[in-house]
Amino acid sequence: MDKVSFTQMKDGTKEEYAFLTAHETEHTRHTADRLLKALVDLDEGLSGYQITRLGHSVQSANRAWRDGADIDWVVSTLLHDIGDIYAPYNHDEYAATILRPFVREQCAWCVQTHGDFQMVYYGHHVGADPNKRDRFAGHPYFDDCAEFCERWDQSSFDPAYPDLPLEFFAPMVREVFDRTPYDPDVIRPGERVALVDREIAAQRAAQEE
Repeated sequence: MDKVSFTQMKDGTKEEYAFLTAHETEHTRHTADRLLKALVDLDEGLSGYQITRLGHSVQSANRAWRDGADIDWVVSTLLHDIGDIYAPYNHDEYAATILRPFVREQCAWCVQTHGDFQMVYYGHHVGADPNKRDRFAGHPYFDDCAEFCERWDQSSFDPAYPDLPLEFFAPMVREVFDRTPYDPDVIRPGERVALVDREIAAQRAAQEE
C-alpha cells in the first residue's frame, strides 16, 4: 500500500489506519530535528535587539545549563520562544503545547505563562499591565516562572555573552523528544525542581575550563 483509498476519514479501513499509524510513528521520530531547524528559522524573526531570536534562545539555554538546571529546564528554555514566527500573539502557549507531552509540568507551565511574567520588565513602557503576572499569584509554580524570567529570559540579549552553540544542546533536545509522550514519570504534576543546582553548575563550569 502506497496510499489509502479513502477520501473521507469515516470510510477508512482498519488496515489503512494501521498503515497510516506506522507512517505517523516514523514521522514522529524526527520531531527533534524539525524543532532544531525551526530554531534556526528564528533568525528570520523579529529584529532590533542586539542579538537574534535564535541567539536569545541559545543564550537562555546556556544560562540554564550553567546554573546546573536539569534537562527539562534546559530544553524548555531553549524552545521557549520557538513560536515567535508562527504565533506572535501567543508564542508562549505555542511553545508550551510542543513541550507539554515531553517535559515536567512545572517547565511547561512556566513556558506557557512567561509572556505575562515578562511584562514586569517593560509593560509600563508599552501601555501594558506590568503586573499581569499577578493573576497567577498563589500558583505553585509562580516563583519558578518569576525566576525563569529573571535569570534566563530577560537577561539573555547580550552579544558579549560566551555561548555554547546550538549543536551543544541538540542531543538534549533529541533525548527529550524521544520520550514516551505524557509519561507520568516525566510529567510529575505538582513536583517542583529547583532551577539552580550549584553543585552541578560547578561541575559544568569545570568541564568548560
